[in-house]
Amino acid sequence: MTKRLVAEAIGTFCLVFAGTGAIIIDDVTKGSVSHVGVALTFGLVVLAMVYAVGDVSGAHLNPAVTFGFFVARRFEPRLVLPYITSQIVGALAASATLHFLFPLNVLLGSTLPLGSSLQSFILELILTCILMFVILSVTTGAKEKGITAGIAVGGVIALEALFAGPICGASMNPARSLAPALVSGHVEHLWIYLAAPALGAVAAVASCRCVREQGCCSIPST
Repeated sequence: MTKRLVAEAIGTFCLVFAGTGAIIIDDVTKGSVSHVGVALTFGLVVLAMVYAVGDVSGAHLNPAVTFGFFVARRFEPRLVLPYITSQIVGALAASATLHFLFPLNVLLGSTLPLGSSLQSFILELILTCILMFVILSVTTGAKEKGITAGIAVGGVIALEALFAGPICGASMNPARSLAPALVSGHVEHLWIYLAAPALGAVAAVASCRCVREQGCCSIPST
């Protein structure tokens, strides 16, 4: 149990540190990382963490993913709160570290909508739904699908960040948005990035049930 929680905290730390760190460094260096670089950083760090801690904790690294697995009846209820707490602790540690390293950066990689709140809310909901649908699909069934799960999950995160990042931030992860918002003090749009991913995860479970009745939305048999 303890190892699983520590793995989630470390994995989420790495995700937020590398991902939002790329945003900060891109800002500090006036675009040397680029939007494409930021999107790839998020995808690559998730891919790396899936292979690094996936066999220990499942590498959720995301409260919406944990909640989605719970709704899909593929995660023990008693572990939901500890997992989410560990993820938030890891994310806060990453944002605090980045604040120490870059004290003059105002946003610390916070997710903020470029357009209307409704536009970003809908985008985040759909993006998380797609992400969770992929996660539910590649983590069930044939054994070989598990081997490439990291590539699939990291790939879809990079893909969604590439096209939607400039508008809504493409967070899909409440911990990733909560930590920089709290540390930087920019919490005015935080509700979008807490509510939309949770609803998107639920929508993904319903979508998965439509195409994968067996295994996707129930506890796998041992």
